[in-house]
Amino acid sequence: MAGIWSAQTKHSTWRRLWLALAESEQQLGLPITDEQLAEMRATVDDIDFDLAAKFELERRHDVMAHVETWGTQCPAAKPIIHLGATSCFVTDNSELLQIKNSLLVVRRRLVQVIDQLAKFAVEYRDLPCLGFTHLQAAQPTTVGKRATLWCWDLLLDLEELEHRIETTRFRGVKGTTGTQATFLSLFEGNHEQVEKLDQLVTEKMGFTARHAVTGQTYSRKFDSQVMGTLNGIGQSCHKAGSDIRILQHKKELEEPFEKKQIGSSAMAYKRNPMRSERVCALARFAMSLQAGSDATMATQWMERTLDDSAIRRLAVPQAFLAIDASLILYRNITDGMVVYPKTIEKHLNEELPFMATEEILMAGVKAGGDRQDLHERIRVHSQAAAAEVKQQGLPNDLISRLQNDDGFKGIDLAGALDAKKYIGRAPQQIDAFIAEQIESVRQRYSDQLGGDAEAVRV
Repeated sequence: MAGIWSAQTKHSTWRRLWLALAESEQQLGLPITDEQLAEMRATVDDIDFDLAAKFELERRHDVMAHVETWGTQCPAAKPIIHLGATSCFVTDNSELLQIKNSLLVVRRRLVQVIDQLAKFAVEYRDLPCLGFTHLQAAQPTTVGKRATLWCWDLLLDLEELEHRIETTRFRGVKGTTGTQATFLSLFEGNHEQVEKLDQLVTEKMGFTARHAVTGQTYSRKFDSQVMGTLNGIGQSCHKAGSDIRILQHKKELEEPFEKKQIGSSAMAYKRNPMRSERVCALARFAMSLQAGSDATMATQWMERTLDDSAIRRLAVPQAFLAIDASLILYRNITDGMVVYPKTIEKHLNEELPFMATEEILMAGVKAGGDRQDLHERIRVHSQAAAAEVKQQGLPNDLISRLQNDDGFKGIDLAGALDAKKYIGRAPQQIDAFIAEQIESVRQRYSDQLGGDAEAVRV
């Protein structure tokens, strides 16, 4: 990702755009020689950045600085570099290429996390654990089912990402205010030639679709949409990272921890969830950039205003870099996540007597008891047991209280504490989720799965 947004990639792409424009102009009859094109082809990646910086200090214009820099290397081609173009021909079109390539990198990262989370869900398909609503103990689920919730968020992100990749359009050859007036002049009023020029350059740069109309720039609505896609992925990463941090606090699962890793400079015993915390930090940063892109789109006056430039040069690359790092870390965490079944069981058993009360109530009615009477007995005993837990710090003794109540004689109270009775269809839901949602992703992106899950240092 850093390579895609590097100065070398950016300015080499500018030169490829200028070359594609010159080749197409020659193809359509403008007086551009093979010698001029050969000079350009030979020096596309050979950029003197120091000379470009010198020219930019003098000209206060980055595009013209690079035109002049390339002109010193290509004296024959110098008169036709940037012929008919405006600065946004190179800046906007190169950024669209960088955005598209970045989206492809993000897609690869995303499907790798989806694949790994699905494996984790299958491995812990039927391991019961406490569910949480309002962050309070609730009806049990399974460790695997919870992982499918994280995974489903990413699948929704993948749908949005795939759409954004498919609808990334080239700005093309549109001229200073989008009217193509200069090109129409170059081709002596031949509208068909101008349209053909736009099409040729678009195809040479690897695109099939163009923005239907532009001002000087392509619509900044597209930037807002891209940032929205990255924002959505950030939301999913942050949500899962927060869940993992909470579960590590409860010692139910743990992110990878290296043999010689130090959790705290002062508290040597600590095993902090630093990777999940970093996921959340990076995701939150990427999410924060959305507002700037929205405002930039909203404040583009008429055919364009230059207050979009500086913020985009910061926000767009940084959002991609932050989301890329978040997904690398997310993959690393899920590859090595450690689950502690005994602790999970302990926490579940502490709450299970309360959750078993409806099952016990139904069993009592089946045995001939009065539903309303039994409900009241359970309510009274539950309140008393809860008071012992909260006020005295004692274990939950609800089952023993019910065992001593004549209203529940002959009922298998111990059998009611089988946690698997309360996980519903969670295992079957996982099976269906894998078959109906995950397998098609694995098939579409089979060439992008596997490999090592490296951890980044940011």
